[in-house]
Amino acid sequence: MAISKILYIGDCGSGYAGKHLKQALDYITVPEKTDGGRLINFLNCQPQQVYEQMRQTKEQFGKTDQRQGYHLIISFVEGEVDADTAFEVIGKFAKEYLGKDYEALYAVHDNTDHIHGHIIFNSVSFRSGRKYRYQKGDWAKEIQPITNRLCEEYGLSTIEISEDKAKKSENYREWNDYRDGNFVWADMIKRDIDAAILRSATYESFLSVLSDMGYGIKNAYPTEGKYLAIKPMGMSRFRRCKSLGENYTEERIRERIAQESLSSYGKIKAMQETKIVQCRVKRYRKAKMSGIQKRYFARLYKTGLLKKRSYSRAWQYRDDIRKMQKLQEDYLFLVRNNVFTVAEIRQAAQQSEDWKKGISKEKSRIFKERARMKPLFDIAEQMEEFKECENCFQRGEILFEKEHKQYAELSARLEKEGYTSEQLAEYKAYYRSEIAQIREKEKAVIREEKIAVRILAEIMAGEGAGKPEPERKREKEREQREKSR
Repeated sequence: MAISKILYIGDCGSGYAGKHLKQALDYITVPEKTDGGRLINFLNCQPQQVYEQMRQTKEQFGKTDQRQGYHLIISFVEGEVDADTAFEVIGKFAKEYLGKDYEALYAVHDNTDHIHGHIIFNSVSFRSGRKYRYQKGDWAKEIQPITNRLCEEYGLSTIEISEDKAKKSENYREWNDYRDGNFVWADMIKRDIDAAILRSATYESFLSVLSDMGYGIKNAYPTEGKYLAIKPMGMSRFRRCKSLGENYTEERIRERIAQESLSSYGKIKAMQETKIVQCRVKRYRKAKMSGIQKRYFARLYKTGLLKKRSYSRAWQYRDDIRKMQKLQEDYLFLVRNNVFTVAEIRQAAQQSEDWKKGISKEKSRIFKERARMKPLFDIAEQMEEFKECENCFQRGEILFEKEHKQYAELSARLEKEGYTSEQLAEYKAYYRSEIAQIREKEKAVIREEKIAVRILAEIMAGEGAGKPEPERKREKEREQREKSR
């Protein structure tokens, strides 16, 4: 899976308008992040002169102020892709999206677990002088579809783009939630807003209740901004209330305060003393925890370290939840590999390393086979481009005679090699499937190896801190029994 996002690079005033652009270019080309500079390439410009060419283009067309450039970031899922493949994907994206209009520099950073690519391009076209203009919806219409198609070509997973315009911006938000951990804020915020509405008689008191809960508030009134936005403790950005649903716009919140507040409920009860008032309250299902998570929380609760608190404080335990997920991964690893001793953990780690080498050889073999077929795949792709023109020529439209000759020439080349375009399409799908499967195996083995290394590191750290003598003695006896079997 690869997720893309685009940022703009603003100017720094008349003195040195391109300062931010120069800094961004320097940042993405740091040798330590790009395998010594190997994972860097250029589009429509000369090496070592990228910024100077971009600046000259702006001066040539008299557009040296305002936005200086744009920064595209394409991030890949951990373990799904290697740096060289990512570099190919980024290069193809840059050529397809920017074409022959914009000067660009692109690079891949392989110094983190999540391999990611950067593309920085000039805001002004060196051919037409027109400024690049990003419009709302371009991400869903152009940028991410190209990314998805290239990922499919290389056997990588893709992300779904909703056809509903209202949901198009949710893909990146969901990715951020996934990247930051399995911790979803929306239900928490909605529940706190519901509680604040019930406790408030006026809109002003509603804002006060939210503030007491620890929320930051922005654009509370139309004079301050268009949309009401709030930010709970632990969240890095404000979130617009209207994005939570129709019941959470400022207008609807004001209506609900009048309808659902405790004071209104008292009036209804006074007016209908002889009637039974039935209140329907939306209940939120609690997230399920595994057995080990339950035991861990129970132990915290019994020792007094964990007290029952309002839902809005749940963010404070995010790190604890992550630790428990790691504990669960460790436990399942030990059970899955039937591990009882430190020696067996080392053996499991070594076995994972051996498997990884075997998978790497298999992947290399498949890539080499596909590379040998690539010239034929290219011919088939060219034929596909001329297919519609060929159909028109066959229907008697002589205007496409030139394209017909090219199509016939390509077809003859394939026939000489002993293939048809349909067979090559099947081969291409086969290699795509094989690469996807081998990458899934590689990801699983890498995950197993990381868990084994993590467990070993924790054990070594524990032994360094010193274990009780009886416990060390029991471990030695257990290892000796295992060896004697």
